[in-house]
Amino acid sequence: MNYCGKEDFDTIIVIPAFNEEANIASLIDNIRTSAPEVDILVVDDGSADRTSRIAAKAGAVVVRLPFNLGYGAALQTGFKYALMKRYRYVIQMDADGQHDPDSIGLLLKEIGKGDIDVVIGSRFLSSVVQYKIPLLRKAGISLFSRIVSFIIHQKITDPTSGFQALNRDAVRFHASPYYPTDYPDADTIIMLHRAGLRIRESPVRMYPSVSGKTMHSGLKPVYYMFKMFLSMFVTLLRKSKFEKRITKEEDVSNAASTKDICNKY
Repeated sequence: MNYCGKEDFDTIIVIPAFNEEANIASLIDNIRTSAPEVDILVVDDGSADRTSRIAAKAGAVVVRLPFNLGYGAALQTGFKYALMKRYRYVIQMDADGQHDPDSIGLLLKEIGKGDIDVVIGSRFLSSVVQYKIPLLRKAGISLFSRIVSFIIHQKITDPTSGFQALNRDAVRFHASPYYPTDYPDADTIIMLHRAGLRIRESPVRMYPSVSGKTMHSGLKPVYYMFKMFLSMFVTLLRKSKFEKRITKEEDVSNAASTKDICNKY
C-alpha cells in the first residue's frame, strides 16, 4: 500500500493489545479470512510479552507504545494513525478474541450506507447471545444502557461494546483531547451525540475472552463505575456542545490528525 498521503484508503481495523501473544496471531488470521480487503493495525500498549513481534509476523502493521497508557490511549493512537493515512472507515476490535471477525462485514455494511457516523456492535441484538455474561457486569451494562438511552433519546442496548465501525468524522472526534484515555464507553456515546454525530447499533457476535481475562478484573469495576458516572455528569455540565461533524472534505488531511475539533469552553 502506498502511504504517500495523496490518496484515500478504505478500511483499517484498529486493535489495542496488551500482553495478548496467545491470541493475536489467530485473531489476525481470522480477520484475513473474514475480511481480506481490510488493513490491520495492532497498537501494542506496552506489552511485556511478544505481542508486537507475533502481530507483525502475522502481517499486521504494529505501533508499539513505550509503556502501558491504557485502553483508550491505545485506541486513540490507532485513530490518529487512521486519520494520518486517510482511511475512510475504522473498525475497532478487542485483541482477546471476544469479537467475531465474521461480524466485520455487518458493521461495514451499515457504516457504508453513508447515513450514520458510528455503528456500535451489540451482542444483545444478535439472535443468539453466545455466552453468559456475569450478573454484575450485565447489571452494569443494563444500567448504563438506560442512562445513555435516556440522555440521547435513542435506544442503546450495548453501551460498553468495543466492537464498532466509525467514519472519518467520528474518527476525527475520537482523535481529539476529549476522548477518554482509560475506558471510553457510555460517556463517549453521549459525547458523540452532543457532537451531532449519528449513532446506530448493529447485531454482532461476541464470545467469552479466550484467555478469561478482562479489563474489568479485580477492583477495576469499582473505579470504572465511579469514573463513568463522573464522566457522564461532567459531559452534561459542559456549557457548550462539542463541534458538529466536519463539513469540508479537505479539512481531513494528514497533518490534521491531532487537531482539536472541539469548541473551547
